[in-house]
Amino acid sequence: MDISSVSGVASLATNSNNAQVSDAVGISVLNKALDAQVQGAAALIESIAETPQATALPDNVGGNVNVTA
Repeated sequence: MDISSVSGVASLATNSNNAQVSDAVGISVLNKALDAQVQGAAALIESIAETPQATALPDNVGGNVNVTA
């Protein structure tokens, strides 16, 4: 039995397992970054003040735009 081929197979299995772990860690970090983006976007949306309704204005105000200068 050739020992070099056994160590080669073991090395290949170890490298494959390391790549899978690295991929899983990368995906986990990506998911955490996406969650942070979602929370940030939700905070920005909630921070937008409601626009006040112009109910106290008379009916003739705000209906026309003067485009001549």
